[in-house]
Amino acid sequence: MTKTVPPAASAKLSAPQRALLKLDLQRDIDLALHLPLRYEDETRIVRLADVRDGEVAQIEATVQACEVKLGPRRQLLVTVDDGSDTCTLRFFTFYPSHQKALAPGARVLVRGEVRGGFMGRTMLHPQFRAATGELPTALTPIYPTTAALPQNYLRRAVLAGLARAELRETLPPGQSPVAWSLRQALEFLHHPTPDVSVEALADRSHPAWQRLKAEELLAQQLSQLTAQRERGRLRAPVLQPRTDGPALHAALLQALPFALTGAQQRVVAEITADLARALPMHRLLQGDVGSGKTVVAALAAAVCMDAGWQCALMAPTEILAEQHFRKLVGWLDPLLAAHGKRIAWLAGGQKKKERDTMLALIASGEAALVVGTHAVIQDKVQFQRLGLAVIDEQHRFGVAQRLALRGKLAAEGQEPHLLMMSATPIPRTLAMSYYADLDVSTIDELPPGRTPVLTRVVHDARRDEVIERIRGQIEEGRQVYWVCPLIEESEALDLANATATHAALADVLPGVLVGLLHSRMAPAEKKAVMSLFTDGLMGLLVSTTVIEVGVDVPNASLMVIEHAERFGLSQLHQLRGRVGRGAAASACVLLFSTGDAPRLGQVARERLKAMVETNDGFEIARRDLEIRGPGEFLGARQSGAALLRFADLSTDAELLAWARALAPVMLDRYPELAERHVHRWLGGKAEFLKA
Repeated sequence: MTKTVPPAASAKLSAPQRALLKLDLQRDIDLALHLPLRYEDETRIVRLADVRDGEVAQIEATVQACEVKLGPRRQLLVTVDDGSDTCTLRFFTFYPSHQKALAPGARVLVRGEVRGGFMGRTMLHPQFRAATGELPTALTPIYPTTAALPQNYLRRAVLAGLARAELRETLPPGQSPVAWSLRQALEFLHHPTPDVSVEALADRSHPAWQRLKAEELLAQQLSQLTAQRERGRLRAPVLQPRTDGPALHAALLQALPFALTGAQQRVVAEITADLARALPMHRLLQGDVGSGKTVVAALAAAVCMDAGWQCALMAPTEILAEQHFRKLVGWLDPLLAAHGKRIAWLAGGQKKKERDTMLALIASGEAALVVGTHAVIQDKVQFQRLGLAVIDEQHRFGVAQRLALRGKLAAEGQEPHLLMMSATPIPRTLAMSYYADLDVSTIDELPPGRTPVLTRVVHDARRDEVIERIRGQIEEGRQVYWVCPLIEESEALDLANATATHAALADVLPGVLVGLLHSRMAPAEKKAVMSLFTDGLMGLLVSTTVIEVGVDVPNASLMVIEHAERFGLSQLHQLRGRVGRGAAASACVLLFSTGDAPRLGQVARERLKAMVETNDGFEIARRDLEIRGPGEFLGARQSGAALLRFADLSTDAELLAWARALAPVMLDRYPELAERHVHRWLGGKAEFLKA
């Protein structure tokens, strides 16, 4: 089996070898499981006269002429004749070897798209090779690759990996859902016979595909069940509210300026019950935008601090972390001060003196609660007693980061309880599959006072009307967000950029303070801009998606999202959630542009339609899963393991049920087969599923 290449050795590799490593094709089994994107039929030769314009065809022909033509663009023109018609092969990129292989009189096999035109039939940059009289007996695979990795090199590497890979059966006898073995399935998918149904290959309903999908789902279920069982053997601190004095948890409930909703009370009870056990909590708290997850996290932190342990809360951006910090200081600081404790702040942009002070407070235990960005998990941060870790917008963090946070208590043979929060609700089918090892608490009720947000889809041609609407809102004392997808011009995408939009809006709205916020600004600049907007001094904030989560300005009543057709559905819903937080009627305008196209693509249309039809985050999540598949919801879990490359949760429910039923049987009765199966599919990545 191929060994993993150490970083020092990779520098000595050729460009294609480095490209293989970049694609994570290190082991023989990785190469064998690198399946074609599509296939080309090189098993047949057709007559040029029988080919229609626009068709891809393979012909066998004799070269009549070969010349380099100079002009605005240097090109190689080759005329070929197959006995039924002639065709010109046109190359704008070519080498002396091309001219040699395509010399007049040469007999060649040529494959490409045939185009008609005023100058006769042509093929642009076709594939060609010398005609030997032999043709392949199987379809030619076209693999996913990169620029540095030619198809021919990759094909040879994949075939070599397939030949060497250890593919002994790992399913217990009689348990395969299809008659094909793994080896048969892989050999067929790398070299399908020409008589196979193209549709069955494309929609992955062919038995060879079914075998692969079943194996993949089984590997995933086995790894998650193993992680779940291992977690059952771990220990965590028992965290219970105090009984010997005023409990912080009860004091916080009393001090809050609002009453908890029924859903909040339910999830607080679920979390409190988990914290009171010696088993590490591994819970996902999900709730729609604005459902009140932060106060639930604060109450969980209060239970932890009551028990004499520290709590850490980590958020993916400084803006979101600071938003949490402000809320938590307001709620908890007066209560903690009575016990001689305080809240510490950790972020990347801190000055060294302030940072050193915070590190000392954390190490001494005086800081009972630590709030910050990924700075919280750095090695220098030494907790005295970390009992609970809260991760907000958990899908935005890498799996390795979550594991690092959980490792902060490893020296004591324990690990902290883990509460992960997400405003992107997980559809049930996805939770069953990807989060089988996770307890899920759901806040399915919004606090009273949240106003429904009216959503409108508007063509970019009506931009002036939108600006007038902004002017009206600001005159009424309201505030407005304008979100752009890019910071600077990109030649690849004709998108308005935040900098230019900021300048244009400031120009047409004299007398209005228009702010600009994007991820490349220094932390101090971001903080200054957000303070002006939060304090109501700034009427309009032009921003990139850094305001996607956590920003809470009740006076903001209008959200304009430019090039809304370019955003994902859950991202659009998150952005819309920045308004409707106060008593004023709020609206979200989805500005779209079709560019040169006559109309929007189908996926973009479906997204925008869903936004207009529902404000319900759970319905949005369900539709997003339908439109784009599970990637958005899994987020950084994929940075640990590229799961479900082949299976599809929406169509493979039966195979998922089969895998869920077989996984515990294999772990109990066939542990060696289970271990081999997981190693084959996940390698060293299985560890990441524990996060």
